[in-house]
Order: sequence, then structure tokens, then C-alpha cells
Amino acid sequence: MAVLFLVVLVDMLGFTIVIPFLTYFIQDLASGQGITDVGNRDFWVGVVIAVYSLAQFLFTPVLGSMSDRIGRRPILMFGLISNSVFFIVFGLSNSLEMAIAARFLAGAGNGNIAVARAYIGDISESGMVARRMGMIGAAFGLGFMIGPFIGGILSDPASGIGGPFDTAFWSSHEYLLPCLFSSMLSLLSLTLAYFWLEESLPLDRRSSAWKGSPIRQLSDTMSSIIGILRLPTVSTLVLVNFLFLMGFSMMHGTFILFTAMSPESGGLGWNEMDNGWIFAFIGLLGVIIQGGLIGPLSDRFGMKGLMLLGTVLCGLGIASLPYVPSDASWLILGSSAGLAIGNGLFSPTQSSLLTFEAQTGGHELGMVMGAQEGYGALARIIGPLLAAYLWSVTVEGTGIWTFHTCFRVSGVVFLMALVLQFTLKLSGEPQSRGAVMQEE
Repeated sequence: MAVLFLVVLVDMLGFTIVIPFLTYFIQDLASGQGITDVGNRDFWVGVVIAVYSLAQFLFTPVLGSMSDRIGRRPILMFGLISNSVFFIVFGLSNSLEMAIAARFLAGAGNGNIAVARAYIGDISESGMVARRMGMIGAAFGLGFMIGPFIGGILSDPASGIGGPFDTAFWSSHEYLLPCLFSSMLSLLSLTLAYFWLEESLPLDRRSSAWKGSPIRQLSDTMSSIIGILRLPTVSTLVLVNFLFLMGFSMMHGTFILFTAMSPESGGLGWNEMDNGWIFAFIGLLGVIIQGGLIGPLSDRFGMKGLMLLGTVLCGLGIASLPYVPSDASWLILGSSAGLAIGNGLFSPTQSSLLTFEAQTGGHELGMVMGAQEGYGALARIIGPLLAAYLWSVTVEGTGIWTFHTCFRVSGVVFLMALVLQFTLKLSGEPQSRGAVMQEE
């Protein structure tokens, strides 16, 4: 478990390093190609974010099903190799088309989130699942805490660091250094996985059926994704997660579009480093919740209750973001705390309940988790694109149709997720963490 934690942590560090500069990078590429209208330029930020998730939607279920057949470890390692290569390609991008292709190929090869969760399900007793899902969530939180901060520091090294980086090459590739650093972290994670990560799925528990060509596998897996909707409780949990992630991902691009916007236009006027600091704060809260508090809170309040509370807090946090005034920008800490704590409560509890329901129903865990990640990827396609469209048509609007609109719509999506949770009919919840610890 410790090795899996390190593998996911290093992988997430590499992934989150791009957060502070991706918006600025895509804006520069769009402007360089003659796209000067603010709305049209910023729309491409949502496209680049969404295309990564489009690739995950198409290929993560395939990777999840493959992990049921050949084991979790090879798929995790394949994802790390994909990250290492395409981070560098992204950093070298000199056009929107190249950046989009790099992000798509990176997403197509990386099914690590679904496979890591299936790995936990393989090795965990039911009462330990929430705690271990929380540990993976803590790795995510550490990644969000450290990665964006590093990304902010390493952006534009020619002027920010100087010395050997004060050259024409680094001046023309302002965001290559953090991408190189991300690639090196993924290679480090690959090394850890190769030497120390053991396979979690025994041969006698693997699916032995060969499903033919990748296209046939994709077709069969898409059928399995649709089939998930016929499983009453599992399908409700998957749809709740879909709505939650859709609302959450609407914030991915627009958060920095808002903070980077000039105070005169209603934004905060922040740069890459400022955004790195706030994401570090969000990550720190995620570590505290998922790394230490999720187990005791689950024992006391139950997983379903925490899932409900997480949905409310995250929705309120995101919906309130654009109302932070530039002359009191510290108030963004409150909104950020809401979305961080809400996500920290929702993610491990929803994953734990889904794992429990899948195992209770006798369903293949890799298939179920792969399907959930497929729907999650679909949510991360729709969310950024919807937010980018709303932003592009309202950023220079007046009255009620302003840049606040996309954040308000996100709040409505969270409300839909909340209502759906009240229809859940669970088989039960995993036994308490304390009882399992006593058994140990």
C-alpha cells in the first residue's frame, strides 16, 4: 500500500504541475494563432482540458477491463510511460493543434486512477476500503498542494530563474521546464512501480476471456458501461459521481480564468504563482481530510452522510467563487475551503460505497471502477466545455449574464447530485474501521 501511495503521489505531482500555467499557455498559443477575441481565446482553454478527458472516456474502460485480465501493475506502468512522453510533447507545443494532440494521447494512455482504486479493492477488507481510499485521496491532496506550487516556480524560467535558463530557447518555451519536471517525476514513479509494486490481482481471479482487437474491446467495454446503468444502486452511485465531477470540472478552467482576469473586469489579477499558492491551500485541506479525518468521520457519521455533506460544501464553494472582491481577495480562502473539504469528503466515501456495492453484487471491480472513470471522464468533457462556452459568451456581458453564470450553473449541477443521493437504496455500509483495526 505504501508503494501504491508513492506511485500515485508522484504521478499526481507530475499531473498537477500544469495547473497554474495551462490557462496562460493556451491563451498564448491561441493569441499566437490570431485568436484575439477574449471569449474565443479563453474557450480553447476548456477544449484542451476536455480533450484529455475525452481520451480517458474512450480508453479508461478498456484499460480497466484489461487490468481485470492481465493485472493492475502492467496498466499502471503503461500509464506512467504515457505521461512521461506526452508531458514533454505538450511542453514543446507551438500550436493549439499540437497541444490538443499531446493532451489527447496522454489521456488515452493513462487509466491509473481507475486501476489504483481497483488495486485497493483487491487488497482491502471491506472495513478498510474507506481508509485506504482516503490514503489515495491524500496522495491526490499532496499532489495538488505541491505540484501547482512547483509549476508556478518553474514557469518562464528565463525571467523567473535566470542563469543558465536565460537563453532564447527557454524564452520561447516558457512552460517546457515544468513539463520536463513532470516527465521526470513520472519516470521516478515508473521506477518505484517496476521494482517495488506487487501485483494485487491473483491469476485465479483474473478474467480469462480474450475480447479481440482494441476496437472490439472498446465496443464491448462501451456496452459494459451502458450495462452498468441496469444495476440499480451501482448506477445511482455512478450517476451521482458523474454529476459531482461535472460540476467540479466546470471550475477547472474557469477558476484561473477568473483569478487571472484584471480587477477592473471583476477578476483578481493573479499570476501563475498566486494560483499555485491557492491550489497548495486546497491540497493541504485535502490531505487533512482524506489523510487523517475521513476514517473517524466515517465511523461517526456514516459514508452516505459524509457524501451528502461533501456535495453541499463543494457546490457552495464553487458557486461563491466569482463573488470574491479583488480588494478582499483573501475571501477566496473560504470558497476554496468549501470545495476542498467537500471534495475530500465526497470522493473516498462515494468510491468506498461503490466498491462495497460492486463486491456485494458479485460484479468485476475493475469493470465497475473503469466504467465509473469512463463516466467521470465524460463529466470532465462536458463540464469544461460547458463552462468554457458559458464563459466565452458571458465574460463581457452585463446584467445577470456575466462570467458569474458558469459558476451558478455549476451550483445547480451539484444540487442535482444532492437530490439524486436521496434516492439511494444501499445494501449497507462497510463495517466500521475500528472493528477492522481490532481484527488486525
